[in-house]
Amino acid sequence: MLTKKQLQLLDFINTRLQRDGVPPSFDEMKEALDLRSKSGIHRLITALEERGFIRRLAHRARAIEIVKLPESLGGAPTAPTAAQSGGFTPRVIDGDRPDHTPPAAMEIEAVTAINLPIMGKIAAGLPIEAISDGAMNVAVPGSMLSGRGNHYALEVKGDSMIDAGINHGDIVVIRETSQASNGDIVVAMVEGYETTLKRYQRQGDTIALEAANPAFKTRVLPADLVEVQGKLVGLIRSY
Repeated sequence: MLTKKQLQLLDFINTRLQRDGVPPSFDEMKEALDLRSKSGIHRLITALEERGFIRRLAHRARAIEIVKLPESLGGAPTAPTAAQSGGFTPRVIDGDRPDHTPPAAMEIEAVTAINLPIMGKIAAGLPIEAISDGAMNVAVPGSMLSGRGNHYALEVKGDSMIDAGINHGDIVVIRETSQASNGDIVVAMVEGYETTLKRYQRQGDTIALEAANPAFKTRVLPADLVEVQGKLVGLIRSY
């Protein structure tokens, strides 16, 4: 899965390559995507290159090669992995208790796990390009998923949310939604291409994206520059 802006840029580059045989200039890309500066195009191109969709050729001006396309642009479908085929039931192994009978408090019921795509990295710090094409998966308990709607997972990068118990390297489980209440921890897209994990506070026509770490400042932005893409519903940590 690509962000809307990443997909738009990839489609624009591919269309121009098919039509003219050369990729568009940065100014043409900026105008086509209605971005305010070429720095946004640089970030989008870097994100597409890191995800394997394009390749920049060294020592050649405006040299961009399409490596692959997502299905939505006519690319080949990705074969499902074994991890995407369904849930699992854990196997309980008897311990060395003398009577070999676990007490009621230790009985473990079969838990259904649901595989979610890890859609890339999300910044718990300064905003970054976050969403990738979901090449990996993580199994999460079904009870962790709240309400209806799609869910996905993101790997946390940075430590701006440590006081909320969210550390660098954690996997956060996100329910896809465009709605948020004050105090929710959300995935917020800023200006159409930067994505961050922050606490949401709206006051009139502005939205504050609050960190949970005094070392990071709260960002206050016009509401039309912030798009909520999901809400935190769970967290997975490896030790």
